[in-house]
Amino acid sequence: MSSPAEPRYGTPNWEMLSGWFDLPKEDDGPFWAVNLMKYRAIADYADGRETTLTGREADDLYAPFGPIEAVGGMVAFGADVSKQLRGSPDYDRIAIVRYPTRASFLDMQRREDFQELHVHKDAGMEFTIVMACTPDSIDPAHTNSDGTLVMRVRRLTEGVEPSADPDGVTPIAHFETEGAIIGDGSVWHQVLLDWVAGAEIDQLIKSEGVEEEIVMVLDPPVIDALVESVETAAS
Repeated sequence: MSSPAEPRYGTPNWEMLSGWFDLPKEDDGPFWAVNLMKYRAIADYADGRETTLTGREADDLYAPFGPIEAVGGMVAFGADVSKQLRGSPDYDRIAIVRYPTRASFLDMQRREDFQELHVHKDAGMEFTIVMACTPDSIDPAHTNSDGTLVMRVRRLTEGVEPSADPDGVTPIAHFETEGAIIGDGSVWHQVLLDWVAGAEIDQLIKSEGVEEEIVMVLDPPVIDALVESVETAAS
């Protein structure tokens, strides 16, 4: 049976995680886990049980709100992907979770209630990237029903300054990444969440100084507590 330490939906970044295990308490602090999720068409349980659940439905059974809250975390943002403009695979959903410390994230993986729920994630998830991030900027008044919600995940070109965004791009929350907790070994440097005027979307995928990029158009969020997640984070 698959476990959080041996998932079928990606490869843990043990080099980074091993450093977390040895991180002194005084050097630890809050981080935001940005999750990109790609679902199986039909859930595939490692114990061989028969099911008609879709991958999304299995992941909905996972939904570890209890374990997250138990370790002091909070779900800060969640939205479905309506269209992907660049990058692969095509993701289905994104979520952002704030944890009070890296130690708390590791503690959650060992909780029995989390492990009981995790079987549903493992069954439903085909592939995921989870990045440990810290906010670089956030707009406390970011509601803008006239724009299109766009998330970009970027690997920057070394030594090349990224080109400025065109007019019509209104930042919501920008994050710098510490590294991927789980994924395929790819390195990512930035996560940008913006409102974008319709005519400017095509310009977003032509940025200089960006080596690789995932660009996703999001549906209206079902959870939006980004500002609260920053304002209530312990320093």
